[in-house]
Amino acid sequence: MENLNKKTVAILATNGFEESELRAPKMALEAAGADVHIVSLESGEIKGWADGNWSNSYKVDKTLDEVNQKDYNALMLPGGQINPDILRKNDAAVAFVKSFFENHKPVGAICHAPWLLAEANVLKDRKITSYSSIKTDMMNAGANWVDEEVVVDEGLVTSRCPDDLPAFNAKLVEEVYEGKHEEQVA
Repeated sequence: MENLNKKTVAILATNGFEESELRAPKMALEAAGADVHIVSLESGEIKGWADGNWSNSYKVDKTLDEVNQKDYNALMLPGGQINPDILRKNDAAVAFVKSFFENHKPVGAICHAPWLLAEANVLKDRKITSYSSIKTDMMNAGANWVDEEVVVDEGLVTSRCPDDLPAFNAKLVEEVYEGKHEEQVA
């Protein structure tokens, strides 16, 4: 397994994130040695969504106004319908997402999270996947959408749903590990 010591990853989320899509990638990144921060719009806690209901609360480590992409080696975006829909209406959240692409840092997005990528205008000519109901949105944003478990395109890791988490987590850890080449060149 890759050693992500000295790597810091931001998970951008707010209330209504799909719980498994935050918890499982966070655990995988931490197990590989990364320092993971949950970044949100406000301090305190954010509440997950699981099985059609509100679920557990998670402590927010940093607020969006306290962070910069320079603080992180990578970004992870959990899905759920509510979470990315709220975040894509927030200019600071969209700018934060876009900054990772401008600086060629790995980004993971699962389920409905690619809505944020469409809002950040970073999908043109990229091969991605997502939850099937937003396929048209992704194609309208210029993406080459495919129905696959996990897709990697130049550091962008996407998956469709919680069933894809094992493959998504493995590729996300790999891309965060490989992202070190960007740092050495920069």
